[in-house]
Amino acid sequence: MSTPSSSRMGSIDALRGLTVAAMLLVNNPGDWSHVYAPLLHADWHGFTPTDLIFPLFLFIAGVSLAYSLAPRAADPTLRPALARTLLQRALRILLAGALLHVLAWWLFELPAYRLWGVLQRIAVCVAVVGLLAVHTRARTQWAVLAGLLLGYAALLLGADTLAPWLNPVSRVDTALFAPFLYKYDAVTRLGHDPEGLLSTAGALATTLLGLIAGRWLRAGNVGALGGLGLVLLGGGLLLAPVLPFNKNLWTPSYVLWTGGLSIVALLLAHLLVDRWHWPALGRRFGVNAIAAYLGSSVMALVLIASGAWAAYYTALARALPGMPALASLLCAVGFVLFWWVVAWVLDRRRVYLKI
Repeated sequence: MSTPSSSRMGSIDALRGLTVAAMLLVNNPGDWSHVYAPLLHADWHGFTPTDLIFPLFLFIAGVSLAYSLAPRAADPTLRPALARTLLQRALRILLAGALLHVLAWWLFELPAYRLWGVLQRIAVCVAVVGLLAVHTRARTQWAVLAGLLLGYAALLLGADTLAPWLNPVSRVDTALFAPFLYKYDAVTRLGHDPEGLLSTAGALATTLLGLIAGRWLRAGNVGALGGLGLVLLGGGLLLAPVLPFNKNLWTPSYVLWTGGLSIVALLLAHLLVDRWHWPALGRRFGVNAIAAYLGSSVMALVLIASGAWAAYYTALARALPGMPALASLLCAVGFVLFWWVVAWVLDRRRVYLKI
């Protein structure tokens, strides 16, 4: 447990917290058969509001690294300790994700354990981009970003197809990790994992964009940051006809588009919270982000496995006849409110759980 640094910006904590709240909302409907379309991911190619949530979280993680690591890394003598602490935290997040999947595998008697996942991806991105923040200069970070985007784009453009199961990302993940994937068909020997290895190249680019944006914001280059956001949005739209937006593959067009939207969200939060001193809505979730996500995920798994979640939805659906989607949404809203109360209590007691 620790207390948050007084130097951290309220806008970053608020934006991170709102993103975690959105994660809980879209991940926990009462019934997956009755969900409003904006609260679902695109089936494959395409983009919905829900498709912004995870890249926004990784982007904010990069921004946070620009504030927490980059200034101290200016002193070469501190770099080994900073890198060691960074990697230890990333390892703890990785292990937390692995244990979460053990729980899911055990509760639901799944045919195979899943290696990759949301927390695993967060851990990898934080570790790699954090090391870049500690050991490299801005020019090198831009070069790595360009290399990730161009190299990944070349791989996808050179493929015969980007169709589900048959695209090169899914095929490589299947060859390396089957059957330990999100989806795997033992008959066809085809599989897919939306948080697999190759698509992590796009996720790393998103996190690196956050590091660059955070450095510019810390330096006060707000106008230039806004310009970068517009360039990214335009670049994403121009690239989309060739490489469509696709969260499952985390395509370069998706990186640019969500990166531009994330910069817009960051600047808006900075303006409202840091400059105009609006309430930092979401801050309580933001200062306990990983703990709230992990705790809520464990709770959701237990509720679903026990049948309590289905009973909760059924009761709401009966109270709202003919409106199953609204009942499903209210289940998710109730879940978010419960965890908001948990975050509020922790914050009131100045308890900040760090994994």
